[in-house]
Amino acid sequence: MTAATLLTSDFETLPTLLRAHAAEQGAKLALVDEFGTISYATLDRIVDQVAAALQRDGVEQRTCVAICATPSINYSVVFLGALRAGCAATPLSPSATGESIAAMIRDSGAPIAFVDASTIGLLDGQSLSASLIDLDSPSFSAWLAPEGTKPADVTILPEDPFNVIYSSGTTGTPKGIVQSHAMRWAHIHRNSGAGFGDAVTMIATPLYSNTTLVTFLPTLGWGGTAVIMKKFDARRFLELAAAQRATHAMLVPVQYNRIMAVPDFDHFDLSAFRLKTCTSAPFSAALKADVVARWPGLLVEYYGMTEGGGTTMLVANANPTKLHSVGVPIDGHDIRLIDDDGNEVAPGDMGEVVGRSPAMMTGYHGRSDATRAAEWYDAEGRRYIRHGDVGRFDEDGFLILMDRKKDLIISGGFNIYPSDLEAVLAQHPDVADSTVVGVPSEAWGETPVGFYVARGEGSDPAAIMAWTNERLGKTQRLSALHQASELPRSAIGKVLKRELRDQLAKVPA
Repeated sequence: MTAATLLTSDFETLPTLLRAHAAEQGAKLALVDEFGTISYATLDRIVDQVAAALQRDGVEQRTCVAICATPSINYSVVFLGALRAGCAATPLSPSATGESIAAMIRDSGAPIAFVDASTIGLLDGQSLSASLIDLDSPSFSAWLAPEGTKPADVTILPEDPFNVIYSSGTTGTPKGIVQSHAMRWAHIHRNSGAGFGDAVTMIATPLYSNTTLVTFLPTLGWGGTAVIMKKFDARRFLELAAAQRATHAMLVPVQYNRIMAVPDFDHFDLSAFRLKTCTSAPFSAALKADVVARWPGLLVEYYGMTEGGGTTMLVANANPTKLHSVGVPIDGHDIRLIDDDGNEVAPGDMGEVVGRSPAMMTGYHGRSDATRAAEWYDAEGRRYIRHGDVGRFDEDGFLILMDRKKDLIISGGFNIYPSDLEAVLAQHPDVADSTVVGVPSEAWGETPVGFYVARGEGSDPAAIMAWTNERLGKTQRLSALHQASELPRSAIGKVLKRELRDQLAKVPA
C-alpha cells in the first residue's frame, strides 16, 4: 500500500508509513544532524535493526524503552525502532538530575535505557533498573542486530502506547503521560494541509518534549526532512535554516525572542519558510507582531497540553487584532471553562480551561489517582482533561489566557494574575526578561514578588519597581523586585517559578 493511501486511513502506524516512504522515495533525506544525513531507505533499515535487537534482548511489546540523550540521528532511530518493535518510546529529559532520571526509568519499567556522553555520567552511582547503551560509543553499533535483519511482525492496536512522556518534575514527582498510537495517528493525519510532505523542518527543541514531537512526527509521517539541532543557538539556527532552505519550524517563545534579537537577522535568506509554529509558553503580542512583520511564512500559535485535552490555534498573520489571545479551538476540539466547583461559567467569565479531543492521553503511567485528578466530566459523562490554566473567551470566541491556576496569587482576598504584572514590568526599557511569583505573607496571605534580567548595565531595581507599581492597581503592586543574571527555564522555555519561590524561601528573614 502506498504512503498516500495509508495517510487516508482511519488508523495506521508511523513504522508502516516509514516502510512505505523507504520503498517509494528511498534516496530522499529523512534526517540531518551535525554529523551527517540519513535517507529514508537507510532509516528504515536501521529501524529494523533496532527493533530486531530489542526483540532479541527479550523486550516485550508495550514495554517502555527509555532514551535520555541530546537530539541526534541515533536518538531518532532508537525512538522509531522501539515503535516498530511494538514498544513505547520513553524519552527522558537529560537536564534532570541523575537521581530523577533513575527514578523515571524505574517508574517506566524500562529494561533498557539509551544514553549519550551528556547523560551517562549523571547515572554514575545511581541504583539502576535498566541496562545502559551509549549512543555515542561503538557499543551502540555492536548492540544493533546485523544489517539486513528483519524484526518479527507485531500487531499494533490503536490503544497501544506509542510513547510515555514524563512531566518535567519541577512541580513535584514526574508523572509518565501515556499517549496512544491512535492519538499520534490522529495528530499525523490531521496535518494533511500543513505541507509536511516536501518540508524541510528545523528541529530545535529536545526530542523528549511533546512540543518537538508535534512537528517531528508529522514531518517523518508525511515524508519530509527533519534537520536536528543538538543544542539551540539563535545564530546557528539562522545559518542552518538558510543553508537547508528550511520550510517549517516549531519554536518556543524564548527562541523566537533570541532569533529576532540577532543583530543581522534581516540578512539571512529565510524566504523558503512556509510555516512557523509556537507553543509551550506565553508568547507576547509584540513578539508575534515582530515575527509576522520580518519573517516570511505563516506564524501559527498552538495552545494545548502534553496530556491532550483541547487545542486552540491562532493564525497570527490573519488575526493582527487578536495577538493577545491563543486563538480558537481547532476542528474536533471542545474547550470549556469551569469554576472551582466544576460548573461551567457564564459566557465572558473567567474559568479553568478543560478540553476534549481525539488527542488525549490514556492516563498517567501507574498513577490512576493522578489521572482521575486531571479529568473532568460534563453532564453527558464525556471526559475532558483539566489544562490547569485560567482564561476567558472574548466575544469572537478567541481564548485569552490569564495564568496557570497554581500560579494565581490571592492577596488580601483579591485574585492577582502574575501575567498582568509581567506585561507591565516587561514594558520598562531596562527590563530584558521578567516574571512574577507569589510568596507567603503574614499580612496578605500572599504577595507578588518580581524578578527581572536587566537590559544593559546600571539598572535600579527600586526605580523599576516604583515605575511598575505606578502602572498597576493598588491590590496588584509588587512587594519586592529582584535582579537576576537569568531566569531559570526548562529546555522548552518555561520559566521555572518554583525554583524562584524556593530561592526566596531560603533567604533569611
